[in-house]
Amino acid sequence: MPKLNENYLNLKESYLFSEIAHRVNSYASAHPDKKIIRLGIGDVTLPIGSKVISQLHEGVDALANAETFKGYGPEQGYAFLREAIVDYYMRNNIVIEADEVFVSDGAKSDTGNITDLFDKDNVILIPDPVYPVYVDTNIMNGRNITYIDANAENNFLPMPDHSVHADIIYICSPNNPTGAAYNKEQLKEWVDYALENNAIILYDSAYECFITDETLPRSIFAIEDSKKCAIEFCSLSKTAGFTGTRCGYTIVPKDLSFTASTGAKLSLNAMWNRRQTTKFNGVSYIVQKGAAAAFSVEGMAQCKENIKYYQENARIIAEGLARKNILYFGGINSPYIWFECPNNMDSWDFFDYLLNNAQVVGTPGAGFGKNGQKFFRLTSFGNRENTIEAIKRIEKLF
Repeated sequence: MPKLNENYLNLKESYLFSEIAHRVNSYASAHPDKKIIRLGIGDVTLPIGSKVISQLHEGVDALANAETFKGYGPEQGYAFLREAIVDYYMRNNIVIEADEVFVSDGAKSDTGNITDLFDKDNVILIPDPVYPVYVDTNIMNGRNITYIDANAENNFLPMPDHSVHADIIYICSPNNPTGAAYNKEQLKEWVDYALENNAIILYDSAYECFITDETLPRSIFAIEDSKKCAIEFCSLSKTAGFTGTRCGYTIVPKDLSFTASTGAKLSLNAMWNRRQTTKFNGVSYIVQKGAAAAFSVEGMAQCKENIKYYQENARIIAEGLARKNILYFGGINSPYIWFECPNNMDSWDFFDYLLNNAQVVGTPGAGFGKNGQKFFRLTSFGNRENTIEAIKRIEKLF
């Protein structure tokens, strides 16, 4: 009989979004006449831009001819995409190198898989509330987690406690689920804390494209000395509408090296490269052609048009909540609006109340941690008509 990974017993019974889907499907089956508006899962609704589409087609056509056919590609990503990402960062005044970029099928995969590089015996520091993948993947590996409180008092932007030691620190900015975004001074304090503790920051910048405040950093690498202590994850899911196409990347600076128990120096860049070449066969050539187009000047301009549409949706939601004097966060530099459940309701109770009385689906804050128990998340990724209708329905309830 095999010995199983019994750490799975410590996970919640089901993944947050699976439970949401189960409740919504049950309601829909019982009420087929009701129109349900889904503003829960952060899935985009606008089509991919024409520049990207043309390059996806070019990638498909290349596979139809022996002269241009592509089989296995480099596990780290084709050079043309890695260079396109480098150029994109350069346009944002950040210098990275192509061999520090690793192309993947998305930030969700990489933020989970990166734990392969680290021993079980590390102090993991994670904000609460937080994207569940950070927590669940560490629980799967049997690690103990130290939580740091994010709450309304600190605007859901917790700062380091220098009396507490950490080895691995998770930061997401702009944040999922709260929409809060760190400024440069706050991130510099986190970088200083990481260097003080000889720790690693795992920085999720999946929503950087939603930042409109030019004073806010769009990458951890905008902060001095961050290449000595940080790995950055990003995704085209929200930037270019690749939620179904699947493409992201991870930046592992070559400056990141630590001393092993044997005294040998280990490079995290080399370790991640070894991990990827062993466990990952790379992203398809077709998808990478489209991704490179998204990072071009023309492609990014088209991406930003879609993003502006979602930003307007966020404004509509936020203004509706403000009219009802409901405390909310996010919605400006983020596609997410995080608000306090009315009438002091628990978030799952509010989820059921909203579904049953307004047929609007959001995400209960409790699914992101104990500090989300009284909060709720809506996304701006619906279409305009549904977004307007959803906020009208919510306003009628309160």
